[in-house]
Amino acid sequence: MKKTIITFCDFIRSIIDFFYPPFRKYMTLQFFRYGVTGVVNLFTDWVLYFVIYTFVLQHRMLELGFVTISSHIAAFGIKFPIILLSGFLLQKYITFSDSDVRGHVQLFRYLIVFFVNLLINYAGLKLLVDGFGFYPTLSNMMISVVTIFISYFSQKKYTFKVSN
Repeated sequence: MKKTIITFCDFIRSIIDFFYPPFRKYMTLQFFRYGVTGVVNLFTDWVLYFVIYTFVLQHRMLELGFVTISSHIAAFGIKFPIILLSGFLLQKYITFSDSDVRGHVQLFRYLIVFFVNLLINYAGLKLLVDGFGFYPTLSNMMISVVTIFISYFSQKKYTFKVSN
């Protein structure tokens, strides 16, 4: 199974690398791969959030019996495990495949970075939606842009670092 995943990821990496040459003088191959995989994961995040918020929760509060969660926060909570897994796999096998850090350590570190970003997202949504009355989907997109930069440097220097 692992060999199949690696072969598939090599194929995806070769497709991404094919489009790299025009960007060569502007960024490293690793940053280009991060950008492509990040955009895929980001758009997946945005679409999932929109679908869950609009069609699943229908803009209504989520009643769990013991607690009621606002729809914009509930949508965020429902989509985040999916984005967590897809983001980790894309970064591990496509962007930072040269990392010599063991897989379980990578996952632990990825979770730390992810949860820091989760707190930033939560605080940002509370501020923008509840504080300023911005539309939830647009607020989620704006916060995502901020966390992209935090995440790249954290993943490169901490989660998937390469020993010299």
